[in-house]
Amino acid sequence: TFAGTAGSSGSADGTGASVRFNRPGGVAGDGSGNVHVADTSDYTIRKITPAGVVSTLAGAVGFFGSADGTGVGARFNLPGGVAVDGSGSVYVADTYNSTIRKVTPGGTATTVLGVAGHIGVRLGADPRLNLPSGIAVVGSGRLAISSENSVLIATVP
Repeated sequence: TFAGTAGSSGSADGTGASVRFNRPGGVAGDGSGNVHVADTSDYTIRKITPAGVVSTLAGAVGFFGSADGTGVGARFNLPGGVAVDGSGSVYVADTYNSTIRKVTPGGTATTVLGVAGHIGVRLGADPRLNLPSGIAVVGSGRLAISSENSVLIATVP
């Protein structure tokens, strides 16, 4: 086990067995060897360094919602999948907000696709963005997103 302890949920940054997650969802690595985790039931995005140091990048434990912001000022609602682009930004399938969020390496979260609370938002001619759960970077400025009953490719600003 790289970080956390099986059977012990919660939220604690740190290293090794002292770390706690609450139903971690998607994971994705970046070019520097960091692993980014959607800590789903803690409503946070976490970062694990190659040395095993875990920190909370964005979101506040126990506080769900939809708010762009930095660090604990950002809010997510059951984030699912994560993907990392070449600049180290993390894209989050913010499942229960039906949005795609971008988190910079400095922890600033912004909504790049969808409108929170609007299930089934149409993205131009693309299928509906409805409860997105998985996400992958598929080229510069393009994301593949699995959403309820569909997969779409979207260009992000």
